[in-house]
Amino acid sequence: MAGNLEQHIQNTVLQAAKVVEDQVDSELDRLERMTTDEMEELREKRMEQLKKYEQQKREWLHKGHGQYNEVPGDKEFFAETRDSPRLVCHFYRDSTFRCKIVDKHLTILAPKHVETKFLKVNAERCHFLIEKLNVRVLPTILLVKDGKFVDRIIGFDDLGGHDEFSTEMMEWRIARCGVINYSGDLSVPPGQATKKSKSTILKKSIRSRRDLDDDDDSEDSDED
Repeated sequence: MAGNLEQHIQNTVLQAAKVVEDQVDSELDRLERMTTDEMEELREKRMEQLKKYEQQKREWLHKGHGQYNEVPGDKEFFAETRDSPRLVCHFYRDSTFRCKIVDKHLTILAPKHVETKFLKVNAERCHFLIEKLNVRVLPTILLVKDGKFVDRIIGFDDLGGHDEFSTEMMEWRIARCGVINYSGDLSVPPGQATKKSKSTILKKSIRSRRDLDDDDDSEDSDED
């Protein structure tokens, strides 16, 4: 039964690899058949895309993206939500140590994700905003997309439940609601895929060791 299952898995993997290989071959064939004019058109389209992105990037930087700044008051906060479609906003208090941990990570992420504006709000200065947005625990990070509050990160429960979480973990958690661009796997937290891979290798090693032991026992039995 186990042999049939392993054979089925191998066949599935081989089929998937064949599909990917066919797709790559098809794309290579398409590129080889392209004329000089088609190649030039493709290059021009790519250049146009890069120019548009650079223009958009300059607009973002002009609006304060790429930095982690503090919003002084309630009115300024709502002005920011109208000015930038994607926001990451940290509600903090100076006396709360964990807020300083959040500051550290968001300071790193802000220049990395210029497509999104990163802000902080002093909860002790913006009482109306705190009541309006129902912020009860500090630190709280509100995530805004297209002018709407799409998610919030309260404390560190979503970040591993401890103070030593990585910036990559914070980045992954923010990205889950589409507020920042993310090229990784949103279904698996950073580090989990590596752990899973190591666990799989360890299990295979143990299973192989058992198989060898079983073979040794079988040989000993034959000698008897």
